[in-house]
Amino acid sequence: MTTGRFGSCSRKTSETEVEVSISLDGQGLFEGSTGLKFLDHMLAQLAFHSLSDMRVSVKWDLVHHGVEDTAITLGKAIGEALGEREGINRFGHALVPMDESIASVAVDLVRRAYVRVDLKLTGTRVEDVAAEDLVHFIESVVINVPAVAHVEVLRGYNDHHKVEAAFKALALALRHAWSTNPRYAYGRSTKGSV
Repeated sequence: MTTGRFGSCSRKTSETEVEVSISLDGQGLFEGSTGLKFLDHMLAQLAFHSLSDMRVSVKWDLVHHGVEDTAITLGKAIGEALGEREGINRFGHALVPMDESIASVAVDLVRRAYVRVDLKLTGTRVEDVAAEDLVHFIESVVINVPAVAHVEVLRGYNDHHKVEAAFKALALALRHAWSTNPRYAYGRSTKGSV
């Protein structure tokens, strides 16, 4: 795991046991497993395209609990890694195509929680994950950073491609938003604090 801006979070309940660590200044490496192949694939995309190094360990009783608690823990780990959020770009956006699908994401790494997710999924599952759990995953990550994010699939017909385009766009938007800029050393807000 690369050093630098690093965060980790553990969550243990009667339903789940989750450990997540992340280095925002990494090489795009993903280690571990959630027990769900498609979610692991999306986490690998998130790590790779955001150039963060991520390690995940998850045990769960029910799939929904595992997805939700992984998202909560990842969001909190990102929030810890961001620290005081000084010197970051704060805002990020991306438009990512994947074959016939295209996704748009805009993020603000302010300390307020708001998220809107519209993946335009038509099926009830994407591979081994419920479609509603994928939406809930993105919502839960953002809320627990906390941050503001608007995640929207603009068009497409293949649900796998739509979700993957959205995760890649989220990764690129986050990478830009949490990148540092010495000109923003005192915070990226007219209020003086994000």
